[in-house]
Amino acid sequence: MKRRQLVQWAGAGLLAGVGLSLVDRKPAQAQASGVTLQYLGHTCFLFSGDGRRLLVNPFRPIGCTAGYGAPQVAADVVMISSRLLDEGAVEGLPGTPRILFEPGVYEFTNFQIQGIGTDHDDVGGRRFGVNVVWKWNQGGVNILHLGGAAAPITTEQQILMGRPDVLCIPVGNGPKAFTPEEAQAAIRTLNPRLVIPTHYRTAAADEANCDILPIDNFLALMGGTPVQSVGNSITIAPGNLPETPEIRVMSAV
Repeated sequence: MKRRQLVQWAGAGLLAGVGLSLVDRKPAQAQASGVTLQYLGHTCFLFSGDGRRLLVNPFRPIGCTAGYGAPQVAADVVMISSRLLDEGAVEGLPGTPRILFEPGVYEFTNFQIQGIGTDHDDVGGRRFGVNVVWKWNQGGVNILHLGGAAAPITTEQQILMGRPDVLCIPVGNGPKAFTPEEAQAAIRTLNPRLVIPTHYRTAAADEANCDILPIDNFLALMGGTPVQSVGNSITIAPGNLPETPEIRVMSAV
């Protein structure tokens, strides 16, 4: 998408009014039952499990996401990695979800979400500012969503991120996300069990206004790593996670 179109979301006042003191109304689950991921396109997912629905990075259909429907789905919590239109378009979401948009630790009842700040470009954040990486455990599965990470992961960031069971990672290049080579390096650093590629060119792109690569460039680098196409939804339980990284390619509908 054209960079001049990636302006900050005008409703920042609503975000500021959400507050940081969060109380979860969902009951704790007696057993870890896993988590279901629904892929809504680009870097947007709905995570369901433990009686909670978490939406990450809703977007406006424009540029690289022009052919997708707006991901206006009901959720208890919405996390956005930035206020750019391809990962922070929260206007029109149904209900009154709690919206998280800054690095920090957010405490719920029997539940915690951590936002880790990284650079959203490879020039120290001077072009696109801060990207928020989101980390949490849902259904006994450790999830790390890298958002629009663009800079190499530092030692300090690696310590905060830990080893994820599920890593959602941008792979399509552009000025504000990992190149395929950088994504490969990040996977080696974090050693996740399952890799879910995000932020790559699909048939939904407006060809004239999308400057990212298709997923094939990333997969070609990851030769030897098992790859499976799983459609737009997948359920992951703690007991069926591989020991070494495997790739699950999801497709939005």
